[in-house]
Amino acid sequence: MNPDVVMHECSVNDVSTAWEIDPIVEALRSVRTQSLNSRNRFDNPTVLPSKKRIEAIIESFSAAMFPHRLSHRQLQRDCVDFFVGQQLDSACTNLAEQIRVELEYSEESSMHSGKLAEESNLRTKAILQQLPTIRKLLDSDIQATYLLDPAARSQDEVLACYPGILALIHYRIAHAIYLANLPLIARMITEIAHSKTGIDIHPGAHIDRSFFIDHGTGVVIGETTIIGQNVRIHHGVTLGGSSNYTTASAAFGEKQWKVPRHPIVHDNVTIFADATILGRVRIGEGSIIGSNVCVTDDVPAFSRVMQAQSTLNSFIEGAGI
Repeated sequence: MNPDVVMHECSVNDVSTAWEIDPIVEALRSVRTQSLNSRNRFDNPTVLPSKKRIEAIIESFSAAMFPHRLSHRQLQRDCVDFFVGQQLDSACTNLAEQIRVELEYSEESSMHSGKLAEESNLRTKAILQQLPTIRKLLDSDIQATYLLDPAARSQDEVLACYPGILALIHYRIAHAIYLANLPLIARMITEIAHSKTGIDIHPGAHIDRSFFIDHGTGVVIGETTIIGQNVRIHHGVTLGGSSNYTTASAAFGEKQWKVPRHPIVHDNVTIFADATILGRVRIGEGSIIGSNVCVTDDVPAFSRVMQAQSTLNSFIEGAGI
């Protein structure tokens, strides 16, 4: 039986009652009905894109971009193009279906089925056209990681092993999908990477070429962040938003989408471990942000922001105590 097919003729009586399930089924139905009514969804329950299908799409796109290294197959040279085309066809077919689901879910659900299919195909084709550019950006990220990390023995090792590159593969595909006005699928993609790597990059962030994430665990990059070329960040870095941009609207129960509230990091900046940069501040070109500092104001170009240096006091035989 296909697990994705929903059975339309079913009865709770078909379920084993050895565990006294009936009262729980009724209680869950009551809670579910309340939730649907509160969201005006009782006659149109939410159907979301499939995270499992989306994960398969990313695997196919990754294999198409890096067929020798990420396909898990040993390909003969004269078979590579066929394999790439096969992966792209599969990924695009599945992506068009998931896009249709998101469009039905979104405000565009008023489209009739023929228009939905046409729009899904158009957006899929637009995303497909971005893959060569995405591959070039990823090559620059891989090269930057290899050059900047003394522990990296080859670019192949970087692609195959480094969590920062895995997160960037997901992010760069998700960003193209986000720009196609498909924020739900895009967010699902980056959250798949988040769960695998501990690196949280919002698909709406703009990240230029040659980006290096060292180690990566705990990195957070918010929706409206802008990052220039040749930027290096270490684990635990937060490029976060300031609550000043959301407090007023939250008080009235409103949401402000895409309000610029995250940092702008210019070219050739290095941000060391566990630094926190909050709000729409600018980190000037060539600056270095030290570990464990919190930045809430603009930093001029070619600056160093460090903690006050710690002091070492040595007491010999009680002297100075």
